[in-house]
Amino acid sequence: MKGVMVSVTRVRVSPDLSICTAYLSIFPSEKSEELLQNIQRNTSQVRYELGTRVRNQLRIIPELRFFIDDSLDYIERIDELLQK
Repeated sequence: MKGVMVSVTRVRVSPDLSICTAYLSIFPSEKSEELLQNIQRNTSQVRYELGTRVRNQLRIIPELRFFIDDSLDYIERIDELLQK
């Protein structure tokens, strides 16, 4: 999508390296749900690309899970309320 910036804010990996949970910050936040659905539809392709890059370093390519990190929106909302 043009005009959208996606940043990975946090990544958590399970102890056995089988599940990777990534939190994404999407700007502008109005398009975040649509973009997250698009990313989730293409998770298998992202996992394949990850596998080709880390093929020799990891025994198991982790299952990828993506979530929206809304902490920046939360902070912005608190600032707005404090300024009132």
